[in-house]
Amino acid sequence: MTNSDFEKRISALRSAHEELIGRKNPAADSNGVWTRYTYPILTAAHTPLFWRYDLNPATNPFLLERFGINGTFNAGAIKFDGKYVLVVRVEGNDRKSFFALAESDNGIDGFRFRDHPLTIPPIDESETNLYDMRLTAHEDGWIYGIFCAERHDPSAAPGDLSSAVATAGVARTKDLVHWERLPDIKSPTQQRNVVLHPEFVNGKYALYTRPQEGFIAAGALGGGIGWALVDDMTRAEIRDEKIIDVRFYHTIKEVKNGEGPHPIRTPQGWLHMAHGVRACAAGLRYVLYMYMTALDDPSRLIAMPAGYALAPEGEERVGDVSNVLFSNGWIADDDGWVFLYYASSDTRMHVATSTVDRLVDYCLHTPSDGLTTAASVERLNELIDRNLDYERKNNR
Repeated sequence: MTNSDFEKRISALRSAHEELIGRKNPAADSNGVWTRYTYPILTAAHTPLFWRYDLNPATNPFLLERFGINGTFNAGAIKFDGKYVLVVRVEGNDRKSFFALAESDNGIDGFRFRDHPLTIPPIDESETNLYDMRLTAHEDGWIYGIFCAERHDPSAAPGDLSSAVATAGVARTKDLVHWERLPDIKSPTQQRNVVLHPEFVNGKYALYTRPQEGFIAAGALGGGIGWALVDDMTRAEIRDEKIIDVRFYHTIKEVKNGEGPHPIRTPQGWLHMAHGVRACAAGLRYVLYMYMTALDDPSRLIAMPAGYALAPEGEERVGDVSNVLFSNGWIADDDGWVFLYYASSDTRMHVATSTVDRLVDYCLHTPSDGLTTAASVERLNELIDRNLDYERKNNR
């Protein structure tokens, strides 16, 4: 490739990259609760060219990718200095994940990665992979990021290179640039999907947990989303843990479930987003659902709408790990709008919007799961009869 050809291709790559980032993202459809948007907000192609290519023709004469990016997904979210900021899980072609910040002025489109990924100091040399950070701006003045820290299982049989163990890693920052790594959360079980509540509860830090006996399977102890109070986030230890969102047979969360981002405070209670997993012929299916807990006791369930709020649709169903929606980030603006950042199939990031009032109405007035066909039909008939009666009374 001549220098002229090299420069032409670089110019074409840069033009295509800027066009992708600058593309407007119109609303697509709504299920009445959430409005989806036409395009993913972040893909592997959104990552900077200078991450993927050596731009020096002397050392990369064929302009080949030197650092491949496989996906951008499972992002924590926060409003910071007037911008919508995501801490994105970026996975390289080498299967290692790292965190990188992308930000937008309007939360819908125009997301651009900062130049460098985050540097999170490792706790020990066995730490292999970090991912899925939940961000919480806590009332103690720090922004905490809790994430999964994965290691090869030291008790694995010789030749078993798939068995892993998971702990909840912790880092904190005040500027989203400089991060202090804290000790992993101590727990009698493996922990993934741990989320910090934004306020003190009885003078303690509160955690939403997901205890599990193994890296993948929740096991007998993984009965759902848990709740634990800890004294100090700089050396957090889970001692007493209770399950506040229980799994049930033949539901969207029969295999496992986990808290998404930290809950949103509303006058009626705390709004929660979570993921539920069930088994089907195609494998595990991940969907997103909501629930609410009491303001005076965030561990007390007050509403649980039946079924999912969002499930994979269209291209969302296909990717590196298909049939998956996952969210660990949302932003509630002061004007009541809520921006939900969710990933599809471990590949790309999307946004959906709603309002606090709409989400509270959905949670408080949607019937819960009756857990049987008979109960579902009974509730459907109640709705049908109310609607037909209303139509007759209003001559419709």
